[in-house]
Amino acid sequence: MTTEKIDGVSVTTQANVYFDGKCISHGITFPDGTKKSVGVILPATLTFSTGAPEIMEGVGGSCEYRLADSEAWVTSAAGQKFSIPGNSKFDIRVTAPYHYICHFG
Repeated sequence: MTTEKIDGVSVTTQANVYFDGKCISHGITFPDGTKKSVGVILPATLTFSTGAPEIMEGVGGSCEYRLADSEAWVTSAAGQKFSIPGNSKFDIRVTAPYHYICHFG
């Protein structure tokens, strides 16, 4: 099931802008202190680094991703999730806007 709405959170109004505007997100904080981000990646192939483990949840569009220890590109669409280990990198390839929620572990 695709997440369509998140209630009861505080939103950082200043956007995080990465890769010359190809990825834009906003941080959200839940009442219990849990942090996530919601954003969009525009058509591009990008490489992200992680500190903590992350789960990317697609809420619109689709992407292809490749984890640091893999040669294979895997497709992930709206309603699907994929996990990235902490202290790692992953490549993401998008051909149409990909809307996501990033769950930090």
